[in-house]
Parts: sequence; structure tokens; C-alpha cells
Amino acid sequence: MLLLPLLFFLPLLLFIRLRLASNNKAPFSINTLPKSYPLIGSFLEIKANIHRIIQWYSDIVQISPAATFTLHRAFGQRQVITASPTVVQHILKDRFPLYQKGNALSRAFLDFLGNGIFNTDGDSWKLQRRVASHEFSTKSLRKFVENVVDAELTDRLLPILATAAAQNQVLDFQDILERFAFDNICKIAFGFDPEYLMPSLEQSKFALAFEQASQISTKRFREPISIVWKIKKKLNIGYEKKLRVAVSEVREFAKNIVGEKKQELQKKASLESADMLSRFLSSGHSDENFLADIVISFILAGKDTTSAALTWFFWLLSKNPRVEKEVLKEIREKSEAPVYDEVKDMVYTHAALSESMRLYPPVPLDTKEAVDDDVLPDGTVVKKGMRVTYHVYAMGRLDNLWGPDWAEFLPERWLDRVATTDSNEGKWGWSFMARDSFSYPVFQAGPRICLGKEMAYLQMKRVVAGILRRFRVVPALGEGVEPEFISFLTAKMKGGFPVRIQERVDAE
Repeated sequence: MLLLPLLFFLPLLLFIRLRLASNNKAPFSINTLPKSYPLIGSFLEIKANIHRIIQWYSDIVQISPAATFTLHRAFGQRQVITASPTVVQHILKDRFPLYQKGNALSRAFLDFLGNGIFNTDGDSWKLQRRVASHEFSTKSLRKFVENVVDAELTDRLLPILATAAAQNQVLDFQDILERFAFDNICKIAFGFDPEYLMPSLEQSKFALAFEQASQISTKRFREPISIVWKIKKKLNIGYEKKLRVAVSEVREFAKNIVGEKKQELQKKASLESADMLSRFLSSGHSDENFLADIVISFILAGKDTTSAALTWFFWLLSKNPRVEKEVLKEIREKSEAPVYDEVKDMVYTHAALSESMRLYPPVPLDTKEAVDDDVLPDGTVVKKGMRVTYHVYAMGRLDNLWGPDWAEFLPERWLDRVATTDSNEGKWGWSFMARDSFSYPVFQAGPRICLGKEMAYLQMKRVVAGILRRFRVVPALGEGVEPEFISFLTAKMKGGFPVRIQERVDAE
């Protein structure tokens, strides 16, 4: 019976395949909006641009009135794509209960993320957020920076970079940063050290499986006709067979962490300095699958987002020596301060990281599903079950939000000159000017705004300070080669980020 729908649509699928071949998968022109045909909607152009879907959606909203566009998908389905701060505020705050994860997204990611915090709504989401929030107090953040991040930086990352510099090795810096972030999130959230950032840089089965599960789950969600992945899953063929194996590996790893934590808690008399997983267990939540969902979700949050942000930050620094010089100047000015105070007060570096994430957001778009009919502030009609996608990547490229120089990497757009305590001597400093979270939803906004925002900034600033104080990170890409921005659940630099590490001399 499952094959009947596929057989019914075979002639249509053959027509589409022939049209795609005749188009030779040509890139979408930013001068025209996608064409829509009866029954198949804009399927032809969606399929032709599937390999650059982030950029294509961005092209569309940039030429759409009010930066909002309704995309017609196959079989009458519609999706709203927006880069309007007013609409973002509407769906993430003003009408928050109306816009949820939805069935399409939750089902696509269910095998991988289960009912973890990033794949659920309602009471389950509230519970996970409430328990996790304890990890982000000032006391926890100081401990994270001074103990966890600093130890990983000093004992593992910097020695690896020193060896690479001495031997003139080429490193995949994206991989290095992912390993660093993975160790950090496991230590702070689960009290577990996976020791993934080691000199051997060996690949682990878990890391490979995690990456594959993320990619295939995203492919599921982006599939123009969802029944395709559902049939493949039922028949256990193609990428669905690979996903089943990958998810099995990931969940086994997560359950092992849960099992070890349960044994550890049985021997503990109190919960002093407890990690997040301990708090969940001690609050009466012992279901192994639910706890594994939590572990997987927080690995995703801690491993892939900050590493993606740092990867693109170091790339942009290499292209903008003026900015690197300013960052380095600030690092040296703060070098005598305690570790936590040093990173907390790095205003220029904070601005440079914000500017980098404007151009290359770790999560370039996010999608909600309407649970009832609605009308957006710009008059766009949303019917129950429709998806509404806010496009963070596109929002960082709008003239009306950032000016005609939006393509330039300018940390100063986040800063204001202020008098310092030494202003009588003609000394001035910087004050950070934050943008509202609806114009800059890199960390989401409204009730679901990212709990780990401050933790992410502190970790990134500590990494930047630790590396740049001693080393220069020099891309080892070919002459004139620009890295390609791609995204699954989080952003990536396609093919990794090859670099050479060079020791700084005192005069630099």
C-alpha cells in the first residue's frame, strides 16, 4: 500500500526530472521570484536550488516586498519565509503560543533528537528549560570559564596548536573547534570528559554518527515531498538506512552517559556543584530515553553552535587584519585581569563576534508551524498547519537593517565611544550597543531565547584571547578560494577549514 502513492505520481516525477535536467540545475536569479505551477507549486526551482537552499531563500526575501514571501510547495502546501523583524517579533513573542515546532519538523527530527528541548513544545519544553537554567547562573558561568574552558584551552588546545606551528602542519580548524566545544559541553552539562581533543585527533564513531544523523535529519525536513523519506524509512533503504545506524550509535553513547551518571549519583551524599544531568535525575526523571534525548540536544547546542561561530570568526579575522589588530590590542590590555573578568570585559572582541555571527549565523534559519489561522503584521495570511521560517542569514544582509555597507565586516557598527576613568588624560573606550533580538535573532528571541547566550560569548572570547595572544591562524585554502557556507541543523564550512598556525613574535 505504501508504494501506491509513489506509483501514482511516477509520471509527474518523471516530468519534473526531465524539467530539472533541461534547466541544468541553474542557480535561481535574484531578479525574479520563483514560478509556481498547478499541483507542484515551485517544486522545480526548490529542487534546482536544494544544494544552496539557505542562499536561495535569502535571495527571495531580499527582493520581496516587506522582506516576506509565501513559497508554494507541492500539493498545495505553502511556506512563509521572512526577514522582517516585525514578523519575527510576532511569531516569537507576540503570538508565541500560536507558532510551535509543529508535526513536520518534530517528525523529521524525532529519531535523532527525540523529545529533547529543541524538538518539543509545551510542558516538556518548559520542564527542560527550567532545570537547564540552573547551569547559567553567574556562579556557574564563572566556574565554566575559569575551570572547564581554561583547562581545555591550556592543557589541550594550545599544545596542539604549538605542535602544529612547530611542524608547519595544516589543521582542519573547524574540526579542532568542534572537538574543543564537545569536550566543554560534556564536562559542564554531564560531568563527563570525552577527551575528544587529544593530540592524535582520532575520529570517534560517535562524532561521525552524530554528524551523519544531523545531516540526514535535516535532509528529511527539507525534502520537497515528505512522503519520500517516510517510504524510505519504512523500507529501510537509502539515506534512511544510514540514519538508523547513525542514530543507534548516538543514542547508545547518550545512554551510556546517563547510566554512568546514575551510578555516580548513587554514591553521592549531596548535590553540591551538580551538573545539569544530575539535576534531571535528582528531580525524579529517570526514563532512560528521555534523558538520552536531553543529552543529545545539549551536545548539539554546545558542540556545533559555538564551533561554527568561531570557525567563521577566524576566517573573517584573516581577511581583515585591521580588526585582528584591534582584537589583539584589547587582549593584551586585559591580560593582567583574572580569567573571568578578562573575557567579561572584552568589549571590542564581543562586538567582532557579534558582527561575525551577523554574516554567518550558527543557525541560519528556523521554522515554526502555525497551530491556528493568523495574519502577520504585513498582511500575509497564515493558515493552520503552514510553516513560517524566519531567515537569520538573510536578516544580516538587509540594507534597511545594517545599511548599504552590510557586506563589510565592521565590529564598530556595534560600538560607541565613551569616556573612561582616564578621560581627563584623553583616553576613551568602547561601549557595546546591542541590537534588539528581533532584528538580530541569532540566539532566537522571546520565551525561547537561547539560555546559553552569555555562556557562548564567554567561551568564544576566552578561546579567541587564548589563541590570538600566542598564534596567528592563517587559512591554507587555495589562491582566491572562498569557503562555502552550508547548513544542516547548524552552519558549517564545507570541507572544513584548513589552516596553518604561526607563533606570534613580540613585535606583532
